[in-house]
Amino acid sequence: MTQSVHDLTKGPIGRQLLTFTLPILMGNILQSLNASVNLIWVGHYLGPSALTATSNVNAILFLLMGSAFGVAMAATILIGQQIGRKQLDEAKRIVGASGFFFLGVSIALALIGLLTQEWLLNEMALPTDALPLARAYLQVIYIALPFIFLYTYVISILRGAGDSKTPFLFLLISVGIDIALNPLLMFGVGEWHGFGIAGSALATLIANVVTLAALIIRLYRRHDPLCLRGAELRWFRYDPEVVKLLLQKGLPMGVQMILVSANVLVMITLVNPYGTQFTAAYGGAWQLWNYVQMPALALGAAVSAMAAQNVGAQRWDRIKSLTLIGVTYSVIATGVAASAMVIWDQAFLGLFLIDQRIIEIARHINHIAIGAFVLFGMTMVFLGVVRSTGAVVTPVLILILALWGFRLPFAYLMQAYWGADAIWSSFPLSSLISLTLAASYYFFGSWRSAKMELHATQRPT
Repeated sequence: MTQSVHDLTKGPIGRQLLTFTLPILMGNILQSLNASVNLIWVGHYLGPSALTATSNVNAILFLLMGSAFGVAMAATILIGQQIGRKQLDEAKRIVGASGFFFLGVSIALALIGLLTQEWLLNEMALPTDALPLARAYLQVIYIALPFIFLYTYVISILRGAGDSKTPFLFLLISVGIDIALNPLLMFGVGEWHGFGIAGSALATLIANVVTLAALIIRLYRRHDPLCLRGAELRWFRYDPEVVKLLLQKGLPMGVQMILVSANVLVMITLVNPYGTQFTAAYGGAWQLWNYVQMPALALGAAVSAMAAQNVGAQRWDRIKSLTLIGVTYSVIATGVAASAMVIWDQAFLGLFLIDQRIIEIARHINHIAIGAFVLFGMTMVFLGVVRSTGAVVTPVLILILALWGFRLPFAYLMQAYWGADAIWSSFPLSSLISLTLAASYYFFGSWRSAKMELHATQRPT
């Protein structure tokens, strides 16, 4: 194995998982830090209406990113398994075919989004003062969407090959550009007054375009083993077998993320009728939760990539140890993060909320809901390992039951008795259900017999 292709089927599992997870975690921190800095500018200088607009648009973006998750994750697992089997040509074939498919899907989603944005914003019942701001912000986000998706896809490919450091280094560049451009494009300089809230989205667009181009150039210049060259470029095309497998395995995972993202969207729609103060407070609390759940998301991605290579190598002994270590790391890391966000939530919320009444509402929300993310972290490890074999349907059913069969009905119906507290309480209760089901499937389910295999193909000449 050379360059960015790293063998994760050998060596000490605990150290490997730690060193593989840390760049992913630091990347997640950078992305959330970037979002928080943007919200500081918006919350302090554009007011609660603009903060409400960005919170709603971010929920939409989370939904759209969920639609891309399945294809990227399926490609990551496929590539990881091929690398575990030492079949680099097959891994390149997957890179080309899935990249072609991913590009087409991202462009289609952006166009559909631009055509339906007015309807969606109206359906979300935004406060009247926030609607035009959300519209301006969302238009630019849709234009940026293909570049965001492609950057996410390239990162997923690298992680499947065992490389989590390169994505982190380029994420540093992306975040630096975004943070530097944000106030400039929002507020202007001198006689030029900038683009307002749309300037924040424009900074995101520019950062993703520049970083994606730089990352691709860097991979080719260092002769990365997964880059397509010469006759291999023929693999950048529609490949029915690869696409079929991506859809079979990717669609359930995409549906899973869409359902999670849609649930976030519906939950904020339940909050909106309580007014701008509650929506802004919920948006503020969600910023804290972004940081708390980052170790869980990083570990979920890491164990899935590591397990995929070990599935390809048939190292089931390592997969068992990986799961135990991953759950332990998750409890420790998420527990520490949750505790910090409870102890110092007043100070953290004050970074992007200036109204003390809104801060107090946000603190109340945080104290009720934040424990959910410790349970969520354990669930992500179990499901990350399960998905590495291609067993993707049951995890979707688990989340459907927890989020849509319990969280949403509970939050909606119990408002008659608990008011808005029913919304916040639904988070830890539904997380307990999902953890119980995920752990049960890991220990007693048939996920180990799932298959993700391609017929061998000849190297293009």
